[in-house]
Amino acid sequence: MKVRKHKKVKAFDVVNALVMILICFCMVYPVWYVIVNSLSEGTEVLKGGIYWWPRKFCIKNYTAVFESSEIFTAFGITILKTMIGTVTSVFFTAMVAYGLSKTYLVGRKIFMMLGVVTMFFSGGLIPYFLVIKSLGMLDSFWVYIIPSLFSFYKAIIFMTFFRNIPAELEESAKIDGANDFVIFLKIILPVSTPVIATIALFNGVGQWNDYFTGVIYITNKQWLVPIQTFLYKVISESSSTRITANMPASVRSSMVTSTTVKYATMVVTTFPIVCVYPFLQKYFVQGIIVGSVKG
Repeated sequence: MKVRKHKKVKAFDVVNALVMILICFCMVYPVWYVIVNSLSEGTEVLKGGIYWWPRKFCIKNYTAVFESSEIFTAFGITILKTMIGTVTSVFFTAMVAYGLSKTYLVGRKIFMMLGVVTMFFSGGLIPYFLVIKSLGMLDSFWVYIIPSLFSFYKAIIFMTFFRNIPAELEESAKIDGANDFVIFLKIILPVSTPVIATIALFNGVGQWNDYFTGVIYITNKQWLVPIQTFLYKVISESSSTRITANMPASVRSSMVTSTTVKYATMVVTTFPIVCVYPFLQKYFVQGIIVGSVKG
């Protein structure tokens, strides 16, 4: 009869597990706190003491949020800029990276040096604002797209991946008469799915979470404000007060306050990306490993 040996639990494993549980709690609880307060009556939230469960359950906060037409416009702008910005940025960055991955490219060392410098140094906010203004992109939808077309950091990931693609694929295509652009579109991109998925996810999450661009560069055309900038304005009081002002006085005084509207808006604006991210997170690890460690 075989006697099973019990695996000895090390003190390090116990401490490590406790630390990880604490870290997870610190990350999850703020989200839970916002959800609980968004589902509570306004007067109860003002009293305080709501930490784990709503004292008086109420969905009027979400009614107040969705009665504002501004949030639907902001969602539309965010979805549009996320889709267009992600596709154009991935394509443009991949195309530049493909050229830079060729050692025979004339001036390659100069381009690489300039790219590395931009990773660590920038001109600052004021010169950047003046450039955007001179290009006529203030209060324009293109301010979300054009400045984010290229990222040298992401180009490095692309370049590392492209260098590991067998040169025989390109050589056989050139023998058949294909030029560089055809090779890039019909051979390089189809075999680069893992790294493309990773960079697309980087760009998509970045575009969705970007609020700063709308705050700085959209001043007159408020219908161009994305959802995260809308959330920023709600948190800064002005928009949340305007939303609650549209509610009936009896409901506004007892159930809905600017504070609970803020919490409800936070949940509404973050819910889509929170639902999508867990299913796509594996592409981050897979693509970065393939694009930066392989070879």
